Parts: sequence; C-alpha cells; structure tokens
Amino acid sequence: MGINPLDANDLRVRIQANLDAFVADHRSLMAAVSPDTLPLLDSLEGLLVGGKRLRPAFAYWGFQAAGGQDSAEVLRACASLEFLQACALIHDDVMDASNTRRGKPAIHKQFEALHNTNSWNGSAKLFGEGSAILVGDLALSWADEMLLTSGLSNEQLLRAKTIYDIMRTELMSGQYLDLLEQVRGGITHERAETVIRFKSAKYTIERPLHLGAAIVGANPELNQVLSDYGLALGEAFQLRDDLLGVFGDSSVTGKPAGDDLREGKQTMLIAFANTNANAEDKKYLSENLGDPDLSSETITKLQDILVSCGAQDFVENRISDYLAKSLSALDSLASAPEPKSALTELAILATKRTA
Repeated sequence: MGINPLDANDLRVRIQANLDAFVADHRSLMAAVSPDTLPLLDSLEGLLVGGKRLRPAFAYWGFQAAGGQDSAEVLRACASLEFLQACALIHDDVMDASNTRRGKPAIHKQFEALHNTNSWNGSAKLFGEGSAILVGDLALSWADEMLLTSGLSNEQLLRAKTIYDIMRTELMSGQYLDLLEQVRGGITHERAETVIRFKSAKYTIERPLHLGAAIVGANPELNQVLSDYGLALGEAFQLRDDLLGVFGDSSVTGKPAGDDLREGKQTMLIAFANTNANAEDKKYLSENLGDPDLSSETITKLQDILVSCGAQDFVENRISDYLAKSLSALDSLASAPEPKSALTELAILATKRTA
C-alpha cells in the first residue's frame, strides 16, 4: 500500500474529526445541565486525543474486505468504537489503581487532584474513582449514540448493533475474569488464554472486523476468515501488551516501568513462571508480585526471574506463532488486495509495537 493502514484514506484524521464534532455537539447539553459537569466532558475529550485507533481501523478494513465503499456514515460508525475503548481504559485504570494513562494522569487521578485543589469535603480518592466511573459510563453511552446516529440504514445498524452488543458482553466478561485472576492468583496457562481471548483478542480485533463486515452483510465464510485472522492476532496483540507492561520503556509506553508487576497482573508470563521457575524464584515472585510499593531493584529482580525461567522467550515465540497463523488466514482474501494488504500491515504494527 505504501502508507500506514491506520492513515490510509485519512482514517485517523477523520476519526478524530468525528470524535471532536460529537463532543462539541454535547458540550452545550452538559453546560445546560450545569457548568459543573464540564470537567467530565473535558477529561474524556483529553483522553480521546491521539491513540492508535486500532479498533476503528479494523472495523473499517473489515468493511472494505466485505466489499464496502468508503463513506462518511461508515467512518462515523467505526469511530464510535473509540468511545467504547475510552470506557474500557477509564474503568480499567480504576480497577488496576493505575496512576497514569498515555503519560498523563489517569482520569480518576485528575478528579482526585480536582478535589484536593478545591479542598472539598470527604475522600479525594473516592471522589476521583466515582467521577471516573461516571466518565466511563458517559463514554459507553456515547458509543451507542454515535453508532446509532451514524446515518447507516436501519438494516445496516441492526446487523452492526448485533455484533456490537456481543462484543460489549464479551468485553465486560473478560474484564471481570481479569479482575478475578488478580485476587485468586496462581494463574494457569489455560486461564490466561481465556482472559486474553475475551478481554482483548475478540474486543480489539475480531469483533471490530465483524462489525465492519456486518455493515455490508458479509457471508459466513468471510466472517470465519476474519475470525481466524482476528483471534490469532488479538492474542498476539495482548501478549505484546503483557511484555510491555513488564519490560516496556516508560518514556514510550506512558506507564511506569514494571507497572504490571506492581499491579500484580496475572498474565501468560506469570503463568509460565508459576510452572517453570525454580522454587526460590517462585517464592520471590509470590511474595513481591502485586506490591504497589515495589522498588526499582525489586522490579529488576522480578524481570530477571521472568527472563531466566524462559517466560519472556516463551511469550515472544507465542507472538511469532500467532502472527504467522493470523497472516496465513489472509490468503483467502486474494480477491480483495487492498484490504488484505492493510490487514497484513496492521498485524505487523500490532505485534511489533513498543507502546
């Protein structure tokens, strides 16, 4: 293609323009309720700036793979997925007690700071968390509204909304399973796979592809191809995220180094170490994983354990295997060269990323 598929046909520019226009249209409504509500909108607007736009892009190229022709209505429908992603990020940061997102204070920390600045009554922490939950709920509501007012026909909306509803149920289920793993610990390979599939793989790639294809009315054969591509790539995408959460450069990821270790994330890395690390290292891992006050020395030691037991190499090899499986599924799209090329490049971008 010669151009990043995230930017082909001005995708990211048009997605941002749709989001900006939607938020601007709702500013007067919220101001009419009360000017005091505008920090909710401002915080969400700040989060919506930038981002990789993977989910709208996969929806768009799923649409193109099914034979769809670019239109403003389709772009708006695809862009609505960014509101759903914003909801997931905001709520995830509350559940994980993450202080930052994309190098800036997480939404709940922004409202905690607002409470402190104004010397308001009660707990700044609870106010921050409660406000962030409401911002996430607002984003979830607006995702629905933006899709349903996209200008698609009723038949197109019905097909797309069916996929969208399934995707949201799978996402919330996967989020709960992820939360559950953090408290019960001792994650296994099988349980890690389940979390990856429903928290990330389906939501990030497979279902957006299906949603885009559903707008056209794709046949079951194409949907299967998109599933074979999307699920394998989605697993690789999340595994890359897990590696970045432990070994990523904080100046690039926007998160503190080793943040997943402080949060006690139960990932495939930890599942592998639970089985393959030596007894002493398993004990050290168990005693320190999930401590929010981990020192840089302890983080380095935990990283060394995950390297020495083979967990890092195992996950890297899994990413390579999943990427190969994903790309092989695209052989069936020979009759759609542009979408095939875009999806090929997206797969590489999703798995070779550093943030």
